[in-house]
Amino acid sequence: MSDERRNRRSTPSKGRPRGAQGSAEGHRGGQRGPARTVQPARRVAYDVLRAVSETDAYANLALPSAIAEAKLTPQDAALATELTYGTLRRLGTYDAIIASAADRSTDSIDPAVLDALRLAVHQLLATRVASHAAVNESVNLVAVESGRGASSFANAVLRRITRDSAEAWQERVEEHARSDDERLALRSAHPVWVIRALRRALAAERRDAELDALLEADNASPEVTLVALPGLAEPGEPRLPYAPTAFASPGGDPRLSVEASGGTVRVQDEGSQLVALALAGVSPITAGERWLDLCAGPGGKTALLAAIALREDVTLEANEVVPVRARLVRKALRAVPGEIVVHEQDGRALAASRHGEFDRILVDAPCTGLGALRRRPEARWRKSPADVAELVPLQVELLSAALDALAPGGIVAYVTCSPHLAETTGVVQEVLRGRGDIVELDARAAVADVSRSPIDLATEGRSGSGSAQLWPHRHGTDAMFLALLQRSAPVITAEKED
Repeated sequence: MSDERRNRRSTPSKGRPRGAQGSAEGHRGGQRGPARTVQPARRVAYDVLRAVSETDAYANLALPSAIAEAKLTPQDAALATELTYGTLRRLGTYDAIIASAADRSTDSIDPAVLDALRLAVHQLLATRVASHAAVNESVNLVAVESGRGASSFANAVLRRITRDSAEAWQERVEEHARSDDERLALRSAHPVWVIRALRRALAAERRDAELDALLEADNASPEVTLVALPGLAEPGEPRLPYAPTAFASPGGDPRLSVEASGGTVRVQDEGSQLVALALAGVSPITAGERWLDLCAGPGGKTALLAAIALREDVTLEANEVVPVRARLVRKALRAVPGEIVVHEQDGRALAASRHGEFDRILVDAPCTGLGALRRRPEARWRKSPADVAELVPLQVELLSAALDALAPGGIVAYVTCSPHLAETTGVVQEVLRGRGDIVELDARAAVADVSRSPIDLATEGRSGSGSAQLWPHRHGTDAMFLALLQRSAPVITAEKED
């Protein structure tokens, strides 16, 4: 979604809704006639969609708090979750269907009405919710939010959509695609630029035939994965195949497991665990080493490294430039005994001030997040190629600064939750260009060494690079990227005797 389009949708509607006729009777606070009611799960899902549209909120953060505030039953919480994430995943396809049914661009529809229509279309075309319930509840929702005129418009659009099957609507919108990639974008609910970026990343491993499987995995609901901080908790069952610290949630609200453990068990993707464990395990740890997590927020990898540092008598520091995220890092570290300093600085400035001090540094760089589309489905519509162009220079500067902060023989783990080549191998190649003091280690071997079972990391690809790329469709993890870079130890030569 372009910034201009997002800004238009983020502006609260004023006056009569676009795309609707009639008065604003029925608007919340000024309703006339019979009261309109909306089922609680749909109300929560709609409110989260509005927060995502209006304020760029993250659904994975907004939804749990909305569910708790509404005091939903477990059944309603499950419904709200499915409606929210399902709608966000297929937003682009649903917009194309709505535009066809309304015979107008979605840009001309009031944002509040559009979000209600999206929610309804997901129910009509992708769930077992009865059509009459989906339509009636959605029309009531529009009436409450935007008035009777808008609800009449919504009713007409939704009634038209109910006349055909999901397959028929899919064929109809694909007929207008201008290329095979546009057709694939509508079918898979991924923007064209994301599809092309993922294809190139897979092709770098000679696995471009896996694109359809990757797009399908991006649209699947991920299982909740937990981490047991080593030395402080033991993994439960069932265990996950790769990270020795990882296990699947036993079901129910995972926050209950976290609270019961005092924070020594946390929610964390298995891929995130693997890259942190690989940094710790790439070479033997010597007591007294100094470690740094340079871009630590929200603190999941920091807590895992902190537990290992405690066990191995290592000093760990963390840094996070955003104060809100720095508070999350401190909260994540409460479960680990001892005091860990959490700085709040620009990572580039901090690293520049600590030249040659650290033995291991994690650079979990800010990125587009294209590797976590299963968990943050709105990111695919929120990001654009311009975001990549803006982030890459920052990633290069953070990694370069971290390398300068290494002691001789020290190692940096460069990590992104994105497989986009510009953010991964492109950054590494740019930083290594002209630096004779840095060597790239075999990150694939490091990941394989800490894995509980054999892991397919496509060693035949990546043009000789030693980096490792995890994938949702292949490993069941987020698409985490890892490169391990080591600063050369100085060469000591014996002085000649006279």
